[in-house]
Amino acid sequence: MTPPLCAQDYAELARSRLDPAVWAWLESGGADERTAQANLAAWPALRLRSRVLRPMAGAHTRVTLGGQTLAHPILIAPTAWHGLVHADAETATALAAAATRTPYVLSAQSGTPIEALAALPEPPLLWFQLYAQARREDTLALATRALRAGARALRAGARALVLTVDAPVNGVRNAEQRSGFRVPDTIRSVHLDGLSPPAARPAPPGGSPLFDSGLLDAAPDWDDVAWLRDQLPAGTPLWLKGILDPEDAHLALAHGIDGLIVSNHGGRCLDTLPSTCEALPAVAQAVAGRIPLLVDGGIRRGTDILKALALGARGVLIGRPVLHALAAGGAPALAHLIQVLRGELEVAMALTGCRTLADVDARVLY
Repeated sequence: MTPPLCAQDYAELARSRLDPAVWAWLESGGADERTAQANLAAWPALRLRSRVLRPMAGAHTRVTLGGQTLAHPILIAPTAWHGLVHADAETATALAAAATRTPYVLSAQSGTPIEALAALPEPPLLWFQLYAQARREDTLALATRALRAGARALRAGARALVLTVDAPVNGVRNAEQRSGFRVPDTIRSVHLDGLSPPAARPAPPGGSPLFDSGLLDAAPDWDDVAWLRDQLPAGTPLWLKGILDPEDAHLALAHGIDGLIVSNHGGRCLDTLPSTCEALPAVAQAVAGRIPLLVDGGIRRGTDILKALALGARGVLIGRPVLHALAAGGAPALAHLIQVLRGELEVAMALTGCRTLADVDARVLY
């Protein structure tokens, strides 16, 4: 069998190896999955502009993000329960991230504690995803734990916090529901141990299944963002993940947010949202370079990465492809996938005449 050569090869290999219910959990989008499909279709629909005879000596993919110089503009997105696809779970992801110098945004719903990853002999650059908890003190405790992780090993904990704001409730994922997927008892979200879940109550007869349940009573709002910003140690980078609207981008700027991730949660929440490719330009215009932008959703090729940078992002996050590669071959496969994407980006840069990422702007689009 031909070894995997691109992200799609890893997806096909993962599907052949995973339990169908796990595959449905991994791949399903919200409702009719139109947004999930749009994420995948929008990047290839953009055309690139070929430039020739441009000087390329000293070309590189380095980018500065949050005061840190990264080898390339690819980050690993926060996704839950890597143990569902590989026995080494998030440890395998961390090993691949370290080997490829790829920042890893660890999910709050990971099955491996951040302390274990920070204590690896060669830990990756770790960021940590936060979900606002029902009690503010639990949100702060989770953030503090992430920032302090690895202190005993004389290593830094999370270098940035990423508050996910686009999923106060789960989306309607019919494909996952039809599969009968259930998280096995052997896997749990270890960072949420001991925290208080939202207090749910039965809806009255004929009442609203969501609005009368109490599940939204503690849903976060901008006041909670302001409170968290004030509680964090000075200089802690706080990002918001799940921004699609320029008005929300303006509000984030007003609340002192350090960076935004343009995301529609992989199309897993509200269906018929625009693709992230479509939403990115308006958010970039609203931010106007005052804070950095990242984008996720449907990134499968190096050309997708180049287009994202041309539309105003400083980097991209990959989510499902990470789990595809883990399912196919653990840490070595994931490290290979990241290198493939980076190599594809370099080819795209060379053929559009971009010596560095600073050269990439809207002019590379046809």
